Amino acid sequence: MAEPKENDFLDDVSEAEAEALADEMAEISDEEAELDALRAERDDYKDKFMRALAETENARKRSDKARREAEQYGGAKLARDMLPVYDNLKRALDAAGENQRAAAAALIEGVELTMRELLNVFKKHGIEVITPKVGDRFDPQHHEAMFEAPVPGTKAGEIIQVSAEGFMLSDRLLRPAQVGVSSNTGG
Repeated sequence: MAEPKENDFLDDVSEAEAEALADEMAEISDEEAELDALRAERDDYKDKFMRALAETENARKRSDKARREAEQYGGAKLARDMLPVYDNLKRALDAAGENQRAAAAALIEGVELTMRELLNVFKKHGIEVITPKVGDRFDPQHHEAMFEAPVPGTKAGEIIQVSAEGFMLSDRLLRPAQVGVSSNTGG
């Protein structure tokens, strides 16, 4: 019976080793599972961080663009409101004949100086005058046709009269030049 005791002992050792190995494997599995969970959490935080970083960069670019546009076009409303002032000064100067110029030279000079100063302010702020000439080709990007008329000696689409000058603010149209256009079909 000594042999069975020895075998029992060996069986007990084998079982103990198997049990210890199972416990170790369970611990390793638990550690691996915990490591996998931590890796997944790390990857999730990394993804969130990268998205937040990208969103921050996009927000910075949007705010820079908005700032540049506000700088460049922020005065558009005021500029549009000033255009009638330009028109009235121009009409006053155009209406003054030689008799009025001689009689009120100081007044006319004051109006001319005011007009020059207004044009300087426009130029300083990037506002350009669109001045079409009679005979120029009608451009719908810069001109507004106020009327069409068949005028002998002109081609269809030629400007035959300029009613009001137009204005650009940088690359944006503030007001198109108001013109009359020839409607001749024969040329």
